[in-house]
Amino acid sequence: MEAVVVSDEFQIMIPHSIRESLHIKPGQKIQIIQYENRIEFIPVRNISQMRGFLKGINTDVPRDKDRI
Repeated sequence: MEAVVVSDEFQIMIPHSIRESLHIKPGQKIQIIQYENRIEFIPVRNISQMRGFLKGINTDVPRDKDRI
């Protein structure tokens, strides 16, 4: 976990290690969500970049008997 400082203009700098691991580029959009007492930043991805990100996910879901 890394700490950042909020500037006088309410700006923050995303640490280099996090930018690299999430492949965040200058000008990229990031969604900001308030969840209880915290803020979450979610990089917005182009739909073409999302291709295959669920590869290998287990799709075997138990179903109720009336839903089969």
